[in-house]
Amino acid sequence: MSDDTRQGTEADPTSQRFVVCGDGALARRLVAELVDRYGAAVTVVLSSLTDNHAPDIAELAAETGAVGLRPEVVVARRLTGEVLDRAGVRDAAAVALVHEDDVTNVDAAMVVRELAPEVRLVVRLFNPVLGEGVAAMLGDCAVLSGSEIAAPAFVAAALGDDTPTYLRLPDDELVRTAVRSALDPTGAEVVCGLAVTDGPEPVVLPADQAAADLVLVRTYSRRRTAPPRRRPRVLRAVALVLSRNLRLALAATVGLFAVASALFAYTRGLNPAEAGYLTLLTALGSAETDPSAPLIEKVTAVVLVVAGLALLPTVTALMVDSLVHARLAVAAGGLTDPIDNHVVLVGVGNIGTRVMEELHSFGVPVVAVDRTDSARGVAVARGLGLPVIVGDATRPETLRAASVHTCRALVVLTSDDVTNLETALSGRSAHQAHQAAATIGPPLRVVLRLFDDGFAERIERTFGINQSRSVSYLAAPAFAAAMMGREVIDTISVGRRVLLVADLPVGAGSDLDGRYCHEVVQPGAVRVIAMRTGRAGQTIWSLPERRPLVRTDRLVVVATRAGLAALLPRTVPNPDAPPLADVAPMRLLVPPPRPPDES
Repeated sequence: MSDDTRQGTEADPTSQRFVVCGDGALARRLVAELVDRYGAAVTVVLSSLTDNHAPDIAELAAETGAVGLRPEVVVARRLTGEVLDRAGVRDAAAVALVHEDDVTNVDAAMVVRELAPEVRLVVRLFNPVLGEGVAAMLGDCAVLSGSEIAAPAFVAAALGDDTPTYLRLPDDELVRTAVRSALDPTGAEVVCGLAVTDGPEPVVLPADQAAADLVLVRTYSRRRTAPPRRRPRVLRAVALVLSRNLRLALAATVGLFAVASALFAYTRGLNPAEAGYLTLLTALGSAETDPSAPLIEKVTAVVLVVAGLALLPTVTALMVDSLVHARLAVAAGGLTDPIDNHVVLVGVGNIGTRVMEELHSFGVPVVAVDRTDSARGVAVARGLGLPVIVGDATRPETLRAASVHTCRALVVLTSDDVTNLETALSGRSAHQAHQAAATIGPPLRVVLRLFDDGFAERIERTFGINQSRSVSYLAAPAFAAAMMGREVIDTISVGRRVLLVADLPVGAGSDLDGRYCHEVVQPGAVRVIAMRTGRAGQTIWSLPERRPLVRTDRLVVVATRAGLAALLPRTVPNPDAPPLADVAPMRLLVPPPRPPDES
């Protein structure tokens, strides 16, 4: 990218136009983010005005009252060069390709690059290998995955608030979220207080950092929970073949033979081995008639012959049935072992696959459920050795097959809000019924994927389900920041709110150039956690108090969506700033008094 183009990308977003191609939930959130948070002009390319979220996208300006910022709409079935040219990609500051299909996005990215060789591209891709190749091939191109951004939030919600979420920072530094009360005071280095969560609504980035119970800490190794130990293969095979009915039939047969052997031993004075031999022959129809035998021996012989005629075919039939069912279960990848304290994951599309992989890496047992055998995550689950149930999760028998009554959490991630709610209520009812019978166990933790915020609030009030997340809500801020030429490193979910971890350069002659780190901090909006300085990009965690920021610095910040939107214009370079060679050598300056919340 040339200097002029780069400077244009970093200019005030209100003077630029952005192009968004897509009609899904992420496209809707992204357009709203660009219009509401950044005040940018947006052109949206839709496949139709009626499919998916297209009607909502077209009405976004009317909802916000910002008629002057009404997104322009271009309708076309295919993203051809003519369509993209008509959308204005040649003059756009950035183009976002956020269709749900990787092939469509990659094809459109190549067309855009032919039309505008220097425009910034933001491409949504699920496949990480394909993403690396596209980013390297297309130059100024940010490749993001909405499911990868959102997955840690769903994992944390499923496992509980004390489950750490690891963040990717520059220089391979590892930081994680943690509950302050669960930290080891001798080994934890608290970087930032994230939120006070003990109220009805979380207070993010509080002024009083010591009051935050959810914090960000540095870590030096990512500890993973060991995968759950499984029984030996032989024991698993025996348990799979011996169904409940077969076990009952075998137990009844053994019990009858034992009683008969004892009676034969008593009446004929035989030892146990001889009595058992006689019992087996009699049951198989080889009994010797003895009219002079005692009555009890005659009755025993008759019962054995009759039982043998009835039990042996029954046991044979049950064994064949168990073998067939076992083979079908193994072929389908379903449950083959009794399981408890696991996570039932319903819907293994893009986001479901990411969540499943995260849970498995933590060593958490997972049972995957999907309506179709062709879902993206079904093959992944079988490759990981995880059981898969193919069926309609709104039906109680499907959830029972996944052992929902013994699970620790039910995570429902289909793309339909109503289906997710129906599945959650069905699963919670089955779990509560089992608990009432067993009178033990904690309540089921239910996590839903919900797009509509109002719908989520009504569900919380009506059904008491307060663990819900939106993939598009979590991912859209990162896509919007990438379109502005800024890098969002990761996101942190606090309830249904999201905090962004961003790496921001201090532009030459920008509002931040010459200021101090504590002047960037805005309680409730922005918190600086680290500074990268010099051309080598060394990360400094102990923020300097007497050193002003210079144009070669980069700030790593945690911010709300509104906080990041307000901070970005302060990093825009001044075109009239002198070259770096003409800047006086850096001097230690005495900073102005620090605000009380930083003391």
